[in-house]
Amino acid sequence: MKQWLVLYRKEILEMQRNYKAFWVPLVFIILGVTQPLVTFYTPEIIKNAGNLPAGTIIQIPSPTAAEVLAKTISQFGTLGVLILVLASMATIAGERQSGVLSLIMIKPVSHLSFITSKWVGLLTLTWVSFLCGFAAAWYYTALLFGPIQTASALESFILYGFWLTFIMTVTLWMSASLKGNGAIAFLTLSIAAFLSILTGLFSNYTLWSPARLTEHVQSLLIQGTLSNSFLLCLLVTMTCILCLLLHANYIFKHQENI
Repeated sequence: MKQWLVLYRKEILEMQRNYKAFWVPLVFIILGVTQPLVTFYTPEIIKNAGNLPAGTIIQIPSPTAAEVLAKTISQFGTLGVLILVLASMATIAGERQSGVLSLIMIKPVSHLSFITSKWVGLLTLTWVSFLCGFAAAWYYTALLFGPIQTASALESFILYGFWLTFIMTVTLWMSASLKGNGAIAFLTLSIAAFLSILTGLFSNYTLWSPARLTEHVQSLLIQGTLSNSFLLCLLVTMTCILCLLLHANYIFKHQENI
């Protein structure tokens, strides 16, 4: 356990030194603030854009607070995921290229401890960043559009966090398998996009898909309920996370160049 804590502290210290611990949460805060502000001021922006006939009346239905927060979470699922993947794609591959990995593995370090410390370090960055962005989005949404049910908001936060956890686990798995950072980012984002498209096209046959967690979050915020397939989706997501983590450890342990 002491060895694992040393490795985990190394990950956190490295994130502080390369400023990931600061700029990634900042990006999420900006994403969380932008959507409520843009939605609220869109009528004024259009009105002052010019080139409109005199007497033009612009009427845009005001969305509910839950709808605005749901749209904000969708921003985390696009730009937020992109930022997280780019920030974490070199988690293992970068140390392999720089030679740091060889120096670490010369010592009697458990492969599983190394992989899990990397994984928990990524999740720490992910959940802290998501928390900062979600809190900012919640505050400005409540300020501009009205209150949001606390229970639904917290449940949606935790539920969407599992989707981000899945994406980060895929990133770690790719980083343990490949050497090129570009290939790691491309394949990770491709898997996320493929699951999302597959879930949308075959919605009746993909109740198990981890990408369906985003739909459950939307349903929870807007309708206040979860469908019956929620537990199946969550169970499959957690199983995939565990399997990917174990396989990443297996791949890393059998790398010939370590």
